[in-house]
Amino acid sequence: MALIGWILSFIFLFAGLALRQDMPDGGSGILSTLLLAMALLACPMLWRDSPLGISRGQRIAAALILIFSMPLILLPTA
Repeated sequence: MALIGWILSFIFLFAGLALRQDMPDGGSGILSTLLLAMALLACPMLWRDSPLGISRGQRIAAALILIFSMPLILLPTA
């Protein structure tokens, strides 16, 4: 399970950094911040002993909230 966490953490980290470097128009700044937050939530090294009192279920819920709020962020504001 930790291997999956590491893989997802690196995927989210590199995607967020690549999007931040490229910065096309639209909500890319917010999307890259969300991807970097997902990298933090997925990193097993930071959450091994639950230092902030955040359990695995709370991290999964936060990750799902970030994923499901992405369409709201990407909506055009007119």
